[in-house]
Amino acid sequence: MKKWYQNLITSYPFLKFLGSRYTIVMIFFIVWMLFLDNYSYLDQRILDKQIDELEANKKYYQVEIAKDKQSIKNLNNSGQIEKYAREKYYMKRDSEDVYIIDIEEDRLKDSLESIK
Repeated sequence: MKKWYQNLITSYPFLKFLGSRYTIVMIFFIVWMLFLDNYSYLDQRILDKQIDELEANKKYYQVEIAKDKQSIKNLNNSGQIEKYAREKYYMKRDSEDVYIIDIEEDRLKDSLESIK
């Protein structure tokens, strides 16, 4: 076995460095830390992606909360409450008739906005 290893080292001198026990331990340690450990590099990449997604969701919901707060402030006015009820819930006064005109382009825009 030693003769085979000696022939290999003479043919490829860089293998002498790789044959050192310190190098073998270092390679084992690096492989362990990158792939086998509970806190491996691959696991950390997955966790970082999840954190990025959650931060994006957080920003989105903060914007939505700000919009809702503004809507609540607007609804403190009775005129705004009536306008909101007419637009969203199609409410009407007793002496009025409400006609709903559904345009296909508006439905497409609404469906595209809901997808985003």
